[in-house]
Amino acid sequence: MYRKKINELIKWKNTIGRKPLVLKGARQVGKTWLMKEFGESQYEQVAYINMENNRLIKKTFEYELDPERIVKEISLQTGVKIDPDNTLIILDEIQAVPRALTSLKYFCEDAPQYDIIVGGSLLGIALHEGTSFPVGKTDFIDLYPLTFGEFLVATGNEQFDEAISDLSADKTLTNTFTPKLNALLKDYYVTGGMPEVVNKYIEDGNLLEVRNVQTQILEAYSDDFSKHAPRSAVPRIREIWRTIPSQLAKENKKFMYQGIKKSARAGQYEEALLWLSDTGLATMVPRVNSYANPLMPYSDAEIFKLFMVDVGLLGAMSGLEPRTILDGDKIFTEFKGGLAEQFVFQELKAAGIKPFYFSRNDSRGEIDFIVQTGGTVAPLEVKASENLQSKSLKEFAKTHNPLISVRTSLSGYRDDGWLINIPLYMISEVDSICQNKMQTLRKRGE
Repeated sequence: MYRKKINELIKWKNTIGRKPLVLKGARQVGKTWLMKEFGESQYEQVAYINMENNRLIKKTFEYELDPERIVKEISLQTGVKIDPDNTLIILDEIQAVPRALTSLKYFCEDAPQYDIIVGGSLLGIALHEGTSFPVGKTDFIDLYPLTFGEFLVATGNEQFDEAISDLSADKTLTNTFTPKLNALLKDYYVTGGMPEVVNKYIEDGNLLEVRNVQTQILEAYSDDFSKHAPRSAVPRIREIWRTIPSQLAKENKKFMYQGIKKSARAGQYEEALLWLSDTGLATMVPRVNSYANPLMPYSDAEIFKLFMVDVGLLGAMSGLEPRTILDGDKIFTEFKGGLAEQFVFQELKAAGIKPFYFSRNDSRGEIDFIVQTGGTVAPLEVKASENLQSKSLKEFAKTHNPLISVRTSLSGYRDDGWLINIPLYMISEVDSICQNKMQTLRKRGE
């Protein structure tokens, strides 16, 4: 599980002059497991402390932030004799002790011999609340739910994960693998990528038990609203959170404040949206109304789609019955393709691609996503089934003449010249596919 992230951590460990590493991610995406697994597999010793409910460790950081003194106290509390040559120090839920975040500056400058990894579910909130963060003195890794490829590896289908990479180079094989990979993708739509959920699925394959675990995670998130959010913002955080499934079930998936209640206005919900964004539980995908490279200057942050952290949690929150997985390909078209868009959003984000979406000022001609990938800007349309009609995409291509247009669907790979169809299960490879296409176009002088 999280093989690629483990490799990233190993790369950090082998970097000369490495800084303390900050692991960011929403609650229950597997930060603690990953840090411990990395420590146990790559070091002789691990000194682990959860700072959320540890009064002693909080006192450690109340005095001068001398790294050697801090290391001695961590050693006493963990019972681990810390040797910088063979010990990993893990400070979990570090946002609970803001001065511990500040201390990373001194570890970077005065004690770089110690390998330190810190994690926190609410780090984004801590930073926005004015915590003194050592800018430039740490390295970062963002952790998301397991991708479809990581799900394949975790469930014993590693050969299919490898096949996806191979298929991005030899697309002629997709028709052979598409039926099996689409079947596995149906499973992933139900389970999603939360590690605890995937583990439950691996244990017995009982989808009802999978839903029970997802419900527990959603309840834990709800508890976080009350425990950690500003009291005045809690009701509106809950209102936004509850409405995400219905917003994604609309034909036009633009987030509408009136979808919360008729009297809702944007200014009333700014703090709540920021809180959900800072926790990693929801992400705003802004609109662009111009086809240009780069996209960011043309984005409108006030008009956006709002996606959840995980497709499985979206299905659970929506009341989608797990037995839907047995009903042909119905699961792909539930919520008018909302699950498919959520899935594609997650895969793009995990691949380091920042998605936008396109529509004209009159909200017509919407393109599900538009991305900078493969050295160009490409419109990306999501088809939740094998229906390959692409009216909006054709109109966009006719108007803007992009070098590459992408459609992702249940169908196999197809290159129609102006349009590439990438199977949904392969969308993680969109960047390499577009790069290869751009190289081909350059050779032709197009």
